[in-house]
Amino acid sequence: MAKAPGLEPVKSRLHASLTAERATDLYRCFLLDRLDELAGLAGIEPVIAYTPAEGSEVLAALAPPGFRLVAQRGPDLGERLTNLLADLLGDGHHGAIAIDSDSPTLPMVYVANAARGLERNSADVVLGPCEDGGYYLVGLQRPCPALFDGIPWSTDRVLALTVEKAREQRLRVHLLPTWFDVDTEPDLRRLHREMMAAGQGPRRTFAFVRELFRTDADRPSWA
Repeated sequence: MAKAPGLEPVKSRLHASLTAERATDLYRCFLLDRLDELAGLAGIEPVIAYTPAEGSEVLAALAPPGFRLVAQRGPDLGERLTNLLADLLGDGHHGAIAIDSDSPTLPMVYVANAARGLERNSADVVLGPCEDGGYYLVGLQRPCPALFDGIPWSTDRVLALTVEKAREQRLRVHLLPTWFDVDTEPDLRRLHREMMAAGQGPRRTFAFVRELFRTDADRPSWA
């Protein structure tokens, strides 16, 4: 799931710290690093589900070889997820997964495990919990519109309500390890600390964030 960089606001909660332009630059790094990582996963057919509708040319220029582009359809996130996953499952896949672009250091082994679980029929629904109460990944074996109906998106209740709805539908739920996404300045500071401590990270994101914080480990150059 991706927004075409430069065509609509991204990472709006970082605008006060970074400016809208720099937040877009950061998001572009997140997205390109995520696409490269997904391109390296075996056994999946990668798709970029993009918004806005006029973003196809932008994403086509950014996408690695082998990615299919599809426009997201629906007035809200719930309908867009419903439509996307139903369309992918309709193509005959064992399962379909939607993953965010906001968790740049997410281990790709989690995505691979989600795909294997759906393929091996060990779960009907796979969810990757975020620390803020949302999720970074959702995967299904069959369409389930009820799973996304009435969810208060962008709140700390998203994951819990989704699990509750899945169990009401008698679906087998598998939860992946919890990870964090980057939406706020504290999230960005954490991303910097953890990547610098590890001495590595997704290539573009690592370079961009290191430059942001180059003047002081505790006070980024953009503050």
